[in-house]
Amino acid sequence: MAMIEKILIANRGEIALRILRACNALDIKTVAAHSTVDRNLKHVGMADESVCIGPAPAAESYLNIPAIIAAAEVTDATAIHPGYGFLAENADFAERVEQSGFIFIGPRPETIRLMGDKVAAIAAMRTACVPCVPGSNGPIGNDREPNVLMAREIGYPIIIKAAAGGGGRGMRVVRNEAALHNAIALTRNEAKAAFGSDVVYMEKFLENPRHIEVQVLSDEHGNSVHLGERDCSMQRRHQKVVEEAPAPGITMEQRLDIGQRCVDACKRINYRGAGTFEFLFNEGQFFFIEMNTRIQVEHPVTERITGIDLVRQQIEIAAGKPLPFEQKDISWRGHAVECRINAEDPDTFMPCPGQLDFFHAPGGPGVRVDTHLYDMYRVPPNYDSMIAKIICYGQDRKTAIARMKGALSETMIGGIKTNIPLLQRIMSDNGFKTGGTNIHYLEKRLSESGR
Repeated sequence: MAMIEKILIANRGEIALRILRACNALDIKTVAAHSTVDRNLKHVGMADESVCIGPAPAAESYLNIPAIIAAAEVTDATAIHPGYGFLAENADFAERVEQSGFIFIGPRPETIRLMGDKVAAIAAMRTACVPCVPGSNGPIGNDREPNVLMAREIGYPIIIKAAAGGGGRGMRVVRNEAALHNAIALTRNEAKAAFGSDVVYMEKFLENPRHIEVQVLSDEHGNSVHLGERDCSMQRRHQKVVEEAPAPGITMEQRLDIGQRCVDACKRINYRGAGTFEFLFNEGQFFFIEMNTRIQVEHPVTERITGIDLVRQQIEIAAGKPLPFEQKDISWRGHAVECRINAEDPDTFMPCPGQLDFFHAPGGPGVRVDTHLYDMYRVPPNYDSMIAKIICYGQDRKTAIARMKGALSETMIGGIKTNIPLLQRIMSDNGFKTGGTNIHYLEKRLSESGR
């Protein structure tokens, strides 16, 4: 079993603070790696040590692998936690970390590489009997005739996707044969420019699915469990806005079936750490789309209904400890909803960085706030606009939503614009309150209101 005495946190904002808190609970020393513009972040001041790894642009700091490795070396860190975003799913980074003698708090490099290639990931899931969207089952070529025949067999509409894609980029919906060849060529060009690979594949396009994901934990001793599902269907431009657990309308039978399939897949690919299987849920069926080999932004809703600290488990798994529970020990109680607070105009969605005049977090029963904000903090323009997460829990979904409405109205952020007005509208929306809305619901509602 490896000894983790000091962890370098290779991230920023609320997730960096979340990791630091988990380290404190485990009595592990911390090193905050930060950019020049982030020297005043809350976790930087709270960490045992801090190291500046470069200027504000992420490419010169949080994506600077040599600088992060050097920071770990000079501080005698024993492990590196990548959080989410930045280098969290970069197999080359994970490999460099381990080659440099540090523990990478995450999956093995080869697993990250496998699941980062969407074509290879789908092939692995098919082998593991995880249901996948009907499609090409591999890369498609440039020859027009085979592609036409394949699209006809799958049935329009279809979607062309980049094998190395993510975050809603590198995909194009095709509704008829006349548009097929041009769509493939355009997606190839986009994929090459964005991801450095022009490999694309074809899938059936599901018109009105929900986005359901399953949380898993696996250790290096062959033990795997699933912690149930989350519903992340409330999205704008493929970016999640509200998440909840459990997913409305998913039966216990469905939960246990798809969860066990994910557990079996983890064992087959020798997975290690925390991970999330993402599915489209359409007409009562799950269809695998990708696996995220890291902690998720929305992990707190699963923590709240299971009572399991996912970040702590990440660290202990990386230290070589076996999972302290089996599948039979996992239970789900109540309901949790998470809202992402972004520094952005609630009508135009343009980022709104700047100086906070004041910040007041909500409180009360069942309310959790994950944020790095404080009075007079300056939100930099260099990174993602998410500045906080509010998580509300109740014995049932109605109670959780009611508490979220109260928490949003109680949250005070002065000096910059945020998306809180949008989140308040969502919490009062009849479709959301009923539950089970699809991934296009929010954008449709926004377009109807002229936004």
